[in-house]
Amino acid sequence: MCAQVLVAEDDPKQAELIRRYLEHDNHAVTVVHDGRSAIDEVRRRRPDLAVLDIMMPKIDGLDVCRVVRAESEVPIVLLTARTTEDDVLLGFDLGADDYITKPYSPRQLAARVRAILRRSGTGARREAHAIVVGELVIDEQRHEVTLAGNALDCTPVEFRLLAALAAEPGRVFSRGQLLSQALGMDRFVTERTVDVHIMNLRRKLEPDPRKPVRLLTVYGVGYKLQDGAADATTA
Repeated sequence: MCAQVLVAEDDPKQAELIRRYLEHDNHAVTVVHDGRSAIDEVRRRRPDLAVLDIMMPKIDGLDVCRVVRAESEVPIVLLTARTTEDDVLLGFDLGADDYITKPYSPRQLAARVRAILRRSGTGARREAHAIVVGELVIDEQRHEVTLAGNALDCTPVEFRLLAALAAEPGRVFSRGQLLSQALGMDRFVTERTVDVHIMNLRRKLEPDPRKPVRLLTVYGVGYKLQDGAADATTA
């Protein structure tokens, strides 16, 4: 199951822990640290699920829940240190789908997220036609590519190249293999064309195209795609 998940948590360490557990389940995770940003990101990215800490600056999680629920049916999980029955009931009354009190196990949170996505069917629908590699999501049905929730404008050939590489992350593809999968072995197209498209993709995918961390060259062989969080030792 893979989904777009927004995490709004003002504690950077806690946010990073949640991100890692959710990405382990192949979700594409966007993290923000205040309520105002959470509302903006829900409106902009339209995630499949939102995890909201209640105690956040600018706008607290309850108000974020209220605003989001008035505009969207996105499933919402609230995180809070408040444990009274009234607090829990208020969260559900505002439209939350689940309420997790601190301290909690990140594994439990990940399991709750999986359960909510199964019930909503959102993750299953996305999984059928999406490829996820770290923060990179390739939606083959919609012909869309997003990186950390931001849409990338890819040409049809770039899209096919990226989809081929992402289908088997870490596998090294020769130029000939990529040429066959993305360009159909057109007799007027050379392997050098693959290099040009890879260079263009790096401009869109990499923080610094001169030092790629996602789309790597394996010298003498070809190219491979990996999660940008990994060490780019072969770039």
